[in-house]
Amino acid sequence: MTTTEIPAPTARPGRAATTPKHRPKREREGAAWVFLSPWVLGACLLTVVPMAVSLYLSFTDYNLFDPPHWIGLRNYTQMFTEDPRYWRSVVTTLEYVVIAVPLQLALALVVALALKSMKGGKAFYRSAFYAPSLLGASMSIALVWRQVFNDGGPVDNALGNGGWINKPGWSLLAVALLTVWQFGAPMVIFLAGLQQIPAELYEAAAVDGAGKWRQFLSITVPMLSPVLFFNLVLQTIQAFQVFTPAFAVSGGKGGPADSTLVYTLYLYDRGFVASHMGYASAMAWVLLLVIGAVTAVLFRSSRSWVFYASEGDR
Repeated sequence: MTTTEIPAPTARPGRAATTPKHRPKREREGAAWVFLSPWVLGACLLTVVPMAVSLYLSFTDYNLFDPPHWIGLRNYTQMFTEDPRYWRSVVTTLEYVVIAVPLQLALALVVALALKSMKGGKAFYRSAFYAPSLLGASMSIALVWRQVFNDGGPVDNALGNGGWINKPGWSLLAVALLTVWQFGAPMVIFLAGLQQIPAELYEAAAVDGAGKWRQFLSITVPMLSPVLFFNLVLQTIQAFQVFTPAFAVSGGKGGPADSTLVYTLYLYDRGFVASHMGYASAMAWVLLLVIGAVTAVLFRSSRSWVFYASEGDR
């Protein structure tokens, strides 16, 4: 029996065979833009265009009903020189960030360390501790929180010194504790970072006589510093934008005595209650610049305390 060899197909003269790897670069880029187009369109319509409009409105007098009237830098000069409540909102927000962010990260790290050392039930407790991060941002939970710290609530009944909501010195702490309670997201990130630390480091330290506290300071903290930095940046940005807890606890007024008047709550008051949307837009852009500056400072400072094992230095 003889076999007849079938010649392999050849490309037409003057035309190279086209395969996915050999497609023209322009064609591949065109396909990429087709798949990216929904995201690009959404980003432009929902983010870039509104930001551009708000930047324009920040230089206008606009009350949501009449056409905007150009006034230049008057909103900014009024904000910095003629509005004492604006500066009160700035101070309140800074106090909130200083209280809420360190407490939340410390609690998240403690719980992550406890979960790492657990032998069983880790998945259940991880889910249980993460649940507040999903629920805490809702208005319903914030209203429940208000009742917990109100006069006659559980805190009042337990401590017997009245509710915190109506005390200027304690109301902001009640708002901050709601953020601290939502420690699930940074906890999960901390737990993932802890699981990446080699066990050999702890074993070698134990052989050298290092105790648990020394191991924590000399091994856990340096090896976990990139994760700590990541959580610090995210939680700081979120803390500067806090709104729902302060709105619910104070009934949207920022009381008592403006003790819970955080920046975004005052922005809401100026824009949607007083109908000074141009002024509110100027406040929003100042907040954006401040968050950008704070983030840049954090990144700059990270060079001296964040340790990357691949680089072998700080």
